[in-house]
Amino acid sequence: MDALKEQDPARIGGHTLLARLGAGGMGQVYLGRSPGGRLVAIKVIRDEIVDHPEALARFRREVATARAVRSAYTANLIDASLEAAPYWLATEYVAGPTLAAAVGERGAVPAETCRALFAALAEGLAAVHAHGVTHRDLKPQNVILAAQGPQLIDFGIARGVGQTALTETGFASGTPGFTAPEVLMRNQVGPEADIFALGATLAYAATGRPPFGHGDPAGVSYRAVHEPVDLVGVEPGLAALIQACVDKNPAARPGPAEVIARCAVGSALVEDGFYRSLAELGDAAPQVPSTPTTAAPGDLDLHDRPTAPGGPPGRQAPPPPPVGGYTPTQAAPTVAVVRQPRSPWLVAAAVVAAGAGTAGLLTFLPGDRDGDGKGTGAVESVAPGKTSAAPTDGKEGTSARRPPAYVEPTNPSRDYWTAEPDSSDYGQGSCNLPAEEPNRYLQTSISAADSDAPYTSGKARIGVRVKGFAAGAEEPYYVSVAVKPPHEIDPDTGRPIEGIPAQNLDLGYTSAPAELSSDWAYLTYPDDFRKFVNGKEAGRAVPVENDPGDWTVLFLHVTGTRRYASIDCRGFVSK
Repeated sequence: MDALKEQDPARIGGHTLLARLGAGGMGQVYLGRSPGGRLVAIKVIRDEIVDHPEALARFRREVATARAVRSAYTANLIDASLEAAPYWLATEYVAGPTLAAAVGERGAVPAETCRALFAALAEGLAAVHAHGVTHRDLKPQNVILAAQGPQLIDFGIARGVGQTALTETGFASGTPGFTAPEVLMRNQVGPEADIFALGATLAYAATGRPPFGHGDPAGVSYRAVHEPVDLVGVEPGLAALIQACVDKNPAARPGPAEVIARCAVGSALVEDGFYRSLAELGDAAPQVPSTPTTAAPGDLDLHDRPTAPGGPPGRQAPPPPPVGGYTPTQAAPTVAVVRQPRSPWLVAAAVVAAGAGTAGLLTFLPGDRDGDGKGTGAVESVAPGKTSAAPTDGKEGTSARRPPAYVEPTNPSRDYWTAEPDSSDYGQGSCNLPAEEPNRYLQTSISAADSDAPYTSGKARIGVRVKGFAAGAEEPYYVSVAVKPPHEIDPDTGRPIEGIPAQNLDLGYTSAPAELSSDWAYLTYPDDFRKFVNGKEAGRAVPVENDPGDWTVLFLHVTGTRRYASIDCRGFVSK
């Protein structure tokens, strides 16, 4: 979690705000304290979409769902305001990592623990379905591994049987790889689709891999409809149950009661040692960060936020103009997980999920990432001004105070950012792989070069800094940014190879490594980006309009020309 910012209110509906928990396409989520002292998670719908009828209808439906569904597997609704802006809801706060974060850190879950988790989530779905509601977006990011048992979160697209879906014609809501074939093909939504998502979620838990592979959403969805789920290495009995849940025919899938029976659980999930170790990755008692000295006065209300000159009330003032290439700006959090055991990013996940990180003029909270990013293990997180290894160009020694001139790829890059369905206008999405070397001090931003709007075309402004930089540190901290098109680019045309576009396994176009400080440094894409091969420049960056789709932005800690590690992954949609 992050400290409140100057533009944040001190209170919402009688609840005292303590910290920021996350942000996304729908809104900002805060950690709050009720008048009686209870911790709550408060989601406030964004000012920018208050006038969007579909967004408001979805938010009201989320509140109605939270009010209707009372279960040990969902967070109880505490309070809400739906009559006029600002719109918000508050639910009880539940600490714990998401299943995505836990698997990203610890790897595949043992078969017996998977069975117990399978049964608990099936029981949770049964309770939800008993209220006439289907979740419609069950996935590892929407399962909190709480100490008392798993919790289902984010009912923003849930709906009751017979309700009209709030989606455009031809669009199926959900997440690629976890959305059932009948939803993708016919937008046929029912309890059976939740069972498919449950099976796909447990396939991810059992293997540590996306159930239908990586890549662009269309390709992943195609495999979900036509190809078998990835169950390589899964214990046969568990694999058979998962396979039954993800059957292409919804009528052939087992119901929650059958799933529970086939799991044959003989003890409580919370008694499972491996599950307890996962749940303990989160903070049971969240440590609220200190509010900056420039924070708003204690009596600031939600309607009294700073206003941009000439702009409507409640809008954040634009950042000051660049000075010497550096500009201070404001920020909002992201979501990430850890690819291998790394430094601890303790997460106390909000049960009201705002979605994965947003692109637009945002920075990404590098510690607690919207309940989706964590890590512990043998390698410590790199502090500002420290490097895990002395910089080198990969061939010969390099002065610790002189950055490499460029970055050259050494292995295929399998990092891909994918936009969340129905949210590309807000830059919401997630990466398939977690950071190799997470840095809790890093902050980043992506926006249109000529405005603070979410980036989709033209030139982009990419910002980066290390928060809390220690002056006079022993070693500098060099960072390069890699911007990766979704498809392999033909160097002769600057566009995807004709025919069937090939998935891009290249690092893309990189910026010159630079030493960071606590000041914001900004780059312009494509002007500041090049490609290098075998020590030579192999081409300038292509305009994003050349390759419509989901572009990936990697932030790399560089210690040499061919020595680098990903420290954050973001993205944007090119239209």
